Amino acid sequence: MSLSKGTINTPYTVNCVKTDYDDIREFLFTLGCYPGERVTIISKLASNYIVNIKDARYSIDEDLANAIMV
Repeated sequence: MSLSKGTINTPYTVNCVKTDYDDIREFLFTLGCYPGERVTIISKLASNYIVNIKDARYSIDEDLANAIMV
């Protein structure tokens, strides 16, 4: 399932980044979001997600959350 369908405060393990756009994939990799890494949704507000990756918090939009498969 994609991260956008996840619940708040539940840790997930990234299986893959599923997107046809290389720039989105590279951006998520620079955040540390790659297969095997743990990611947690801290909060959801409209189409913005605050996620915790590698002890850092990031704000991502719904398109990025849909690309992260957990």
